[in-house]
Amino acid sequence: MDFSKYQSPFTWRYGSEEMRTIWSEENKRHIWRKLWVALAEIQAEYGITSQAQVQDLIDHANQINIARALEIEAEIHHDLMAEIKTFAEQCPVGGGIIHLGATSMDIIDNADALRVQQSLIIIKAQLEGLITSLLDKVETYAATPMIAMTHIQPAEPSTLGYRLAMYAQDLLADWEQISNVAENYKAKGFKGAVGTAAAYTDLIGLENISGFESKLSQKLGIEFFPVTTQTYPRKQDLHLINTLASLGASLYKFAFDLRILQSPPFGELSEPFKEKQVGSSAMPFKRNPINAEKLNSLGRLLAQMPRTAWDNAAHSLLERTLDDSANRRILLPETFLLSDEMLRVTRRVVDGLEVNQNSIRKNLETYAPFAATERVLIAAVKNGADRQEIHEVLRQHSLKAWDAVQQGKPNPLSQIIAADEHLKTFLDVAEITALMDAGSHTGIAESRARDLAKRGRHILEID
Repeated sequence: MDFSKYQSPFTWRYGSEEMRTIWSEENKRHIWRKLWVALAEIQAEYGITSQAQVQDLIDHANQINIARALEIEAEIHHDLMAEIKTFAEQCPVGGGIIHLGATSMDIIDNADALRVQQSLIIIKAQLEGLITSLLDKVETYAATPMIAMTHIQPAEPSTLGYRLAMYAQDLLADWEQISNVAENYKAKGFKGAVGTAAAYTDLIGLENISGFESKLSQKLGIEFFPVTTQTYPRKQDLHLINTLASLGASLYKFAFDLRILQSPPFGELSEPFKEKQVGSSAMPFKRNPINAEKLNSLGRLLAQMPRTAWDNAAHSLLERTLDDSANRRILLPETFLLSDEMLRVTRRVVDGLEVNQNSIRKNLETYAPFAATERVLIAAVKNGADRQEIHEVLRQHSLKAWDAVQQGKPNPLSQIIAADEHLKTFLDVAEITALMDAGSHTGIAESRARDLAKRGRHILEID
C-alpha cells in the first residue's frame, strides 16, 4: 500500500479481507469477463459464436491486466469498453465477439448483482454467528436478576438474559429480512440498451429470447428481472440498503446501551479489554469503550446510506440516467463493508462480554426496593387497608430511603417498611420481607428469555 496518498479506511482498517476482495477492482473485472464468457457460451448454442471463439475467451479470462485497461481508458474515457479492448487484445480468435449484442449495463449491473449476492452470504453467516453467541448469553443469564432502566433511571427488576433477549430478538428480525433479500435478489439479465432485448432478438430471434435468458440465469446462478430499463430497478438497491441499515440500527442500540452500562456508575457490563490495550494517551487508568464507540460511529454513517439509495431510485428518469453511476461505486461496497465491520466488532464484544455480578447485585439491592413498594401497597389493600393512606405511608418511607441512598448508604427501605406499625396491622413482618424481595419479582423475564433462545435456535436451525 502507498501511504503517501489517500487510502480509504475501508482499504485496510474496516471490513474483512473477504469482503474487500469481493468489491475489489480485480474481482469486478473477473466477473465482467465471466459474464462475457457466459454470454458467448449461450450464443454458441444458437450458432452465433463458435466453440473455438468461446474457448479462446475461456483460456484468457483470468489474465486480468488492470494497468493496460487503465491505459486504454485514459484515451477513450469508458472503463467497461477499455476492459473489452484489453480482453480482446488477449484473444486472437475470440476477441471479436466479446460483448456481442450487449450494452454496458448488461455487464455492470449483472456484475454488481453477483457481488451483492456474494456479500449477502458473508453478512448472513456473520449474523448467524453473532446471534448464536448472543443466545448463549441469553440462556446463561436468563435468571440473573438486575434492575431494569427506563429514562436511564432505575425502574423495576428484570433479568440480564431478558435484556439480552431484546437485542437477540431484533437481530433475528434482521436475519429474516436479510434472508428474504438474499433469496429474492435479482440481476438485470441481458436486455440491452432500454430493456427490450432488441439487439438479442436480431441475433437469435424473438422466439428464443426467453430460453436465451433462462439459460444465462441458470449458468450464472441468479434470477433475472422480467422487466428492466437499461438497468435493473434501483428500488432493489434501496430495499437492500434499508435492510442493512436496519441491521446497523440493532447493532447501534446494543453498543449504545453497552456504553452506558460499562460506565463506572453502572458498571454492570463491559466490552473485553486486552492486557496491553491502551485506553487513553493522557490517562493511563482509562478503559474507554472503544469498540462500542466505533460501532456507534460506523452506525451513524451506515444510517445515511439509504438517503442516497432513495435518490438513485427516485431520480432514475425514464429508461436511465447516469447520475447514480459514480455514487454506486461507493454506495454498494461501503454499505457492505460498514455492515461487515460492525458485525465483526459486535461478535468480538459479545464473545468477550464481561459481566460484573457484584455491580449488578449492588444496583439491584440499591434500587429494587423502591419498585417493591407497589407489591406491598397491593397486598395491604387486599387485606383491607385504605389505598391512599398506604400510598402516602410508603411515599414518605421511600423519600427517607432515597436520601440515604443519595448519601451513599445502603438502601434501608425494606427495614423501614418492615418496622412500620400501621402496615403491620395488615401484613406481618414475614409477608413484608417476602414482598420487598424484589429480586424475585421478575415476572416473565426468565421464561421468555429462554423461549426466545429456543425460538432463535429453531429459526437458525441450530441444535
